[in-house]
Amino acid sequence: MSQIDITIGSPIVHLAARVLASLPGAHRHHATRSGWETDVTELFVVITVIAVALIFDFTNGFHDSANAMAGPVATGALRPRTAVILGALLNVVGACLSTEVAKTISGGFFDDALITVPMILAGLLGAIIWNLMTWLFGLPSSSSHALFGGLIGAVVVGAGLASVNGWVIVSKVLLPAIVAPLVAGIAAAWATRLAYRITRKTPSVHSNTGFRYGQAFTASMVALAHGTSDGQKTMGVITLVLIAANLQASGTGPQLWVIIAAGIAIGLGTYSGGWRIMRTMGKGIVEIETPQGAASGAATSATILASAHLGFGLSTTHVSTGSILGSGVGRGAEVRWSVASRMVFAWLLTLPGAGLVGGLAALLADQGVVGVIALIVLLAGVCLVIYALSRRHRITHANVTDSHEVLVLAAAAPPSTYPDDPRLETPPKLKKKKVKRPKEKSAA
Repeated sequence: MSQIDITIGSPIVHLAARVLASLPGAHRHHATRSGWETDVTELFVVITVIAVALIFDFTNGFHDSANAMAGPVATGALRPRTAVILGALLNVVGACLSTEVAKTISGGFFDDALITVPMILAGLLGAIIWNLMTWLFGLPSSSSHALFGGLIGAVVVGAGLASVNGWVIVSKVLLPAIVAPLVAGIAAAWATRLAYRITRKTPSVHSNTGFRYGQAFTASMVALAHGTSDGQKTMGVITLVLIAANLQASGTGPQLWVIIAAGIAIGLGTYSGGWRIMRTMGKGIVEIETPQGAASGAATSATILASAHLGFGLSTTHVSTGSILGSGVGRGAEVRWSVASRMVFAWLLTLPGAGLVGGLAALLADQGVVGVIALIVLLAGVCLVIYALSRRHRITHANVTDSHEVLVLAAAAPPSTYPDDPRLETPPKLKKKKVKRPKEKSAA
């Protein structure tokens, strides 16, 4: 492994040393004020963008934590807090297992020579804002596609359409987005059907206990796979920042400090819960039972791990949702297709929506340090507004399984219920059908 791969924080340290060496009064015969100002500006922008990238990684963690843990929480296989702690730890571990996706992002999507650090900041802004908006409404959209859309929009506005490698986007992002959920859904449907068929003669008390352990295991594998796939995307962005700032050679992979920082950020985000989306995934699409939860988790983890190994920029949200839908179909359960259709609509809007925000942000980022500061202020303002709106109808670990609805602006009206709704203290009484008894024939 090369020196640049193992030296922790070496690019930032070298840039900071260059700034200190060129301060007014130090080596006056070599340094000029303009050179000092340029280095300070570069250091400020690079550190700012790296910090924003880690913020995106945090939002990725709480936005996508439901991918792994919604099923076990909904069925009671894991307690909510236990689920997010386990998911957080496994996301950190998974982020350190591979760097293939990170290399694809840092060296495959765009022409490195045309990318600037402010463009990357604009793309991250688009991804974070889209993540927060969909989280507010409880829509499990793709954090990965939000990131790709934001970066593509910012790069197109800042460097032109020619700077985007279209075939890489199609082969590594768009095609997997279509194929992977279908594959995971079909696999989950067959696995669910097989699970129920194998255990049809086993007492439900024993089979449910076994499947709870199985569901906890497969959910853990999904969390590990999520770290392996999504944790790398922030690594790739930070590496792209360092390459754009000429602090790392083009074509090299993420450094050790980048891997550690990205892993910790996504782990902390997962620990925060993301309860709004967890409610939609666990209760909103279909009522999940332990056998189908175990089957959908197995299909999800296998699909994500295989895709991460191949370097595909896969959306874990798409795969997890496809598996849950497939498991519901395999069990013959009632699927809420209205919720599923809203999710698909959000998926279709993610790339262009985040791209539009990223492109608009790129216009402001092109104004130098003032533009960068304005973007940070804008991001902070949007975060505060969305957080304030989310407080109107809070969803926490204590009430995540109380309903299948995620309210934002609706008045506090009595929520609708359904037969198996856990909010009902007693199940609704079913109307007994009157059985007509045959009239007895009188003895002649």
